[in-house]
Amino acid sequence: MATLKDVQTKIGAVKKTKQITKAMNMVAASKLRGAQANMDGFRPYAAKFNEVLGSLAEKAGEDASPLLRPREEVKKVHVVLCTSDRGLCGGFNASLILRAQLFLKEKLDQGIEVSFTNFGKKGRDWCRKTNAPIINQHLGIVGGVFGFNVASTSGRNLIDGFLDETYDEVYIINSEFVSMAKQFPVLKKIIPVPPIEHEETETPDETKPFLAEHLCEPSPDELLGDLLPRNIYVQLYSALLETSTSEHAARMTAMDNATKACDDMVENLTLAYNKARQAAITAELMDIVGGAEALKG
Repeated sequence: MATLKDVQTKIGAVKKTKQITKAMNMVAASKLRGAQANMDGFRPYAAKFNEVLGSLAEKAGEDASPLLRPREEVKKVHVVLCTSDRGLCGGFNASLILRAQLFLKEKLDQGIEVSFTNFGKKGRDWCRKTNAPIINQHLGIVGGVFGFNVASTSGRNLIDGFLDETYDEVYIINSEFVSMAKQFPVLKKIIPVPPIEHEETETPDETKPFLAEHLCEPSPDELLGDLLPRNIYVQLYSALLETSTSEHAARMTAMDNATKACDDMVENLTLAYNKARQAAITAELMDIVGGAEALKG
């Protein structure tokens, strides 16, 4: 049985841990506000950009740009894996890595080579552990403050690799932020640029959602030459914003749960301390009573 001194030491250690987790929770909450504001501010731009690009692509067709033409045979696939640089955020990184692991196994079973560009140390470490080829790595970006130039630089490398036939398809794996309690990994293809999907109605009589027609000058073919690369930059930047916001939300939730667990541990240890202290007092009283009875005899 633990002594009173041991229980007191454990209670003190748990209280110090609680102070750390509470401080990390407050830091994550502060960073979350800024990251979520950036993400919410960029979402309308990304949605409208995607709408305009879809309208132009339908007018121009696949021959307008090599970024729209899929390869006849896919032999090499490149994946942009977005994770965090630090842990202590629950199952945030584990879910992203699991999604990448399943995708990697699927492509390898088909005889397709897979390489990676990593945003974050956790994804980089997983690639090293599994001996997956790493083409580029960007550390210290996700979870911090970054600009659009990060996405444009990385996107330019991805476009050059596709045009040089270094790889035939490019995918991105990132976390999508839904709410404080829900963030989930998503996988999407960004090169070649997939066609814009329209919602299909259940019956022919139902009217399709209205899509605005965009008048453009110069021609759609000329505009696509500039907008298609920018669309890839926009998708990358949006994925990084979503992942950064999701990381802070996951860490905030994890630290909140850790703080509550510390409270429960302190309560249980305090109860154990009181029981041990009461047992020691009872033993001392029994010794005193026993000694008094012996003196009477």
